[in-house]
Amino acid sequence: MNAPALMSCDSRGGMFDHPFYRMAVFDGRRVRPPREDELVPLPAGSDVYLLAGREPLGIHPETGGPEVVRGVTAVSAFASPAWLRLGHPAAVKGPDAPALPLYAYAPIGWRRGRFWTTAVRVDRSNRQDPRRFDRREIGRRAKSLCRSMPANRLVAHLEHCALVYGCRAAQNFFLAREECPLPTARACNSRCAGCLSLAPAAGVCAPHDRIAFTPTPDEIAEVACLHIGRVPRPVVSFGQGCEGEPLTVADVLVEAVRLIRRRTRSGTVNLNTNGSRPDAVARLCEAGLDSIRLSVNSFRRPTYDAYYRPHGYALADVIESGRTVRATGGWVSVNLLVFPGVSDTDADLAATTDGLRACGADFVQMRNLNIDPDVYLDVVGRDHGEPVGLSAAMAGMRAAVPGLRFGYFNPPVRSVVIARRRAR
Repeated sequence: MNAPALMSCDSRGGMFDHPFYRMAVFDGRRVRPPREDELVPLPAGSDVYLLAGREPLGIHPETGGPEVVRGVTAVSAFASPAWLRLGHPAAVKGPDAPALPLYAYAPIGWRRGRFWTTAVRVDRSNRQDPRRFDRREIGRRAKSLCRSMPANRLVAHLEHCALVYGCRAAQNFFLAREECPLPTARACNSRCAGCLSLAPAAGVCAPHDRIAFTPTPDEIAEVACLHIGRVPRPVVSFGQGCEGEPLTVADVLVEAVRLIRRRTRSGTVNLNTNGSRPDAVARLCEAGLDSIRLSVNSFRRPTYDAYYRPHGYALADVIESGRTVRATGGWVSVNLLVFPGVSDTDADLAATTDGLRACGADFVQMRNLNIDPDVYLDVVGRDHGEPVGLSAAMAGMRAAVPGLRFGYFNPPVRSVVIARRRAR
């Protein structure tokens, strides 16, 4: 067997490749060997994590079946941005195993002198490639901009995100490139099981703090227009990991978009959202919003409700928000929070293709869902049918929705939107 060797960690914290057992993959339904067409060298900028309280499952090279490897701790990969994981690490939880932090865990093995995982690249952009970020340069530019804009609280917040949390979007703002984040909302009308800015459950820690204030429309427009004025093909986006749901402060967003569009007709103004308020989305489109990114984990309502736990809205409102943007000539992206073994099952795929057509989707961002796999399966259920694999799932979506594109990041679409609106 030429499969990568199993990786694990010993009691002293040293990671090693096993001399006998091979790498195993949990596809959401069963533990199996990785397929060769799933395997890629671990992408540059990826991380490796210890899976505390869990023993690895390895593939016995003679029987081809999985076995628990005792006395060591399981490890996993966290693939760098633009890469979609195709499976989960195979491990067995101990009785006192803690819930894992909110990352997207992938299998990891060792072969021919390098790490391997199961993943596919879904976006060619290198906008968040860690090799492009010089922390000292980011620090210098952030301090300089904070001095030049001392009254703008949003700039100070982004400095904290860039330097304390290492947020690539905030860092790109200070480096004057790519997409600029515009966090605004302190509250949320979802109670996601994997919330990134509030602790979603006992024992699960959010990776960063939520914004503690709502910027004024002037503060938002000042940051957005600065970015638009100095970046080729710029994107500015409401709705970030360090905030709640931006539609909860829709009045602020509407006025901010109006101010931006009074000052410049350039740049893509985007909204990352749960899509809970189609009426507010319509007002934003009237003000000059170009694109929307609707976040869903599934277009099957029971699976959606179990994870998002929406308050005061339903999945139908999310779809209607997409329709609203598309009716104005805007660009509609779906931020599909992908979980192998759920997202790639027949039932989920049928609902996904129906949902994409219903909301007028142009683009699907295939995003890894950051959550402990066991926590997620406890939340949404463990029997979703036989997985077909995420590569096959994307092929099925593309065939069912002509013209559909895939990616990972928000694309600059201002020119497309202008052309659509002129043609209406």
